[in-house]
Amino acid sequence: MDYPLLEVIWSMIVFFSWILWIWLLIVVYTDVFRRRDIGAGAKTGWVLLTLFLPFIGVFAYLVTQGRGMGERAEEQARRHQAAMDDYIRSVAAGSSGGSAAGANGVDQLARAKQLLDSGALTESEFEQMKRKVLV
Repeated sequence: MDYPLLEVIWSMIVFFSWILWIWLLIVVYTDVFRRRDIGAGAKTGWVLLTLFLPFIGVFAYLVTQGRGMGERAEEQARRHQAAMDDYIRSVAAGSSGGSAAGANGVDQLARAKQLLDSGALTESEFEQMKRKVLV
């Protein structure tokens, strides 16, 4: 056998270590460039340190800035969640059906009428929607 099992396993370890290293660099660079609390000089310093002394630079960044990375990631997740919640509320408010007591039923009828006028709805579909809103 030209390529024994232990060499295959070692090759896999080396390959996945490179993948892990590339992922780690992407995470560090992403955090460096998203930061608003440091200037361009500090960002350049971190990038140069990680380019010329990669292991020391990346691990120094993780040790010194690890807690801040977590806090920034958490804040970004909160912002994304709030934006998603706002979007869902706006869509749900515009499309929730039910009673005709309120502006929502009027809005639905106005939209249905626009769809009828544009030809997207047939007369029978418009009548069904109107009955659904008025009931």
